[in-house]
This record gives sequence, structure tokens and C-alpha cells, in this order.
Amino acid sequence: MQLATWNVNSLKVRLGHVQDWLRSNPVDVLCLQELKLTDENFPITEIAALGYTSHFTGQKTYNGVALLVNHAKVGEATDLVKNLPNFADEQQRLITATIGGVRVVCGYFPNGQAVDSDKFVYKLNWLDALTHWLSDEMERHPRLALLGDYNIAPEDRDVHDPAKWEGQNLVSPQERQAFARLQGLGLRDTFRMFDQPEKTFSWWDYRMGAFRRNAGLRIDHILVSSALAERCTACEIDRVPRTWEQPSDHTPVVATFKD
Repeated sequence: MQLATWNVNSLKVRLGHVQDWLRSNPVDVLCLQELKLTDENFPITEIAALGYTSHFTGQKTYNGVALLVNHAKVGEATDLVKNLPNFADEQQRLITATIGGVRVVCGYFPNGQAVDSDKFVYKLNWLDALTHWLSDEMERHPRLALLGDYNIAPEDRDVHDPAKWEGQNLVSPQERQAFARLQGLGLRDTFRMFDQPEKTFSWWDYRMGAFRRNAGLRIDHILVSSALAERCTACEIDRVPRTWEQPSDHTPVVATFKD
């Protein structure tokens, strides 16, 4: 089984990229973030032509998340939940379903903007609600995966220039502590379960030639429960889509699990 996550930064703009990537990488489940479109504009037919069933919750211009499920390989998704039941929020940031015996949680975590902003407070509150909700979910679903754009670089090795970024949004102590609390539930970072090349990132700013200079951050993650971690055989970041014309500023992360 393969699970993948990708912040596409507008599915309308990047639909062709998603189609091309799925043709070359027919993962069982692809979690998408930052759809930036309303539900009535979701490309259900185009995704179905690739053999995937779409489950999504979107909104105009901002946010939006989706689960694309290769139903012929893993069956249909069940027990679908949109957003956090314990956190009143108009922003569409979370979608969850049971797929192939795995509870798959796809999240677009708040960015936070700046550590002294109201948006940062919202981010920390959202993370706290997520952690409490996941604690209950993991009791019901021993095989659980939390995939998405976390907007958190958990360690200095996940940052191209730690000194430059010290204390800033995405790398602040508060955000890293929130990430650690998620791990404290028993979730493991699949990427760090394996030897990885140094300076491997999943996001690069569009400005100042950041991708060319590899001035990035690792903020897209796949955390899994211990029952899934035991089955995980690989986790890789696919840089290729970031080289395409008019790319997302993020690139896919893929985890592989044995039966």
C-alpha cells in the first residue's frame, strides 16, 4: 500500500500535474491540500478517468483538502469525516476516511503567518484540537496515518538555514512542541524512519531561486501509528514535480507499506 500527500496550491492550476503524476505513480491514496476551489468545481470526472474516487471539502480561493482513492486496489472509503468535530471552523482543513483498513487523515494545517499574530494563536489552538481528537481516533483505529502540509519543520535538519529561520513561524518552539505532542500520541515520522539524504525538503519558496538553491523546508509529513510503522518499508520525497512548468511550491511525499 502506498499513501502520498501533496499540497498542490490550486487544483485548478495543477490538475494536469496531478494527472501526470498519478499516471506515473499510481498510489493507493493521494491526499491533496490547498485545493482553492469550491466543491461544485472539483474535477471529479477527470480524476475518475484515472481510476480514483474523490472525497473532498473545499472553499473559494483558500484551503480545501481531498482524498483520491484507487478504489480498484483498496476499495471504497468509509466513515468519512470532514473537519475537526471538536473545533468550530469555517476553514476547510481536514478530511478523514477509513481506506483499506487504514484510518487516513488528510490535513492542511494553518500557516500561522507570524508568531505574534492572531493567525498563530489560531494555529496553536487548531493543533491542540487535532491532538485531542486524534487521541480518541487512535483508540478506535490502531492503523492510522496523518498526512498533509503541517506547516511545521520539526527539526533544524528540516531547514536549509536554521540560523536564518530561528524563532520564526514554521520553526518556532511552540510549533515544534505541538509536533512533538502529535508524536507523543504514538505517531512516527515515516521519513525519519529511514536514512535520507541531507537537506531533503518538500517546500521551496517561489522567490529568489529557492528551488534552484535548494533553500527549502520539510513541512509536508506522513506520521503513522505504531501498527503502521511496523509495516512501513520506505518514505521518499519526489522532487520531480517541482521541476515542472508552473509547479506547486510543494512536492509529493510518498510512504510505502507492506501487506
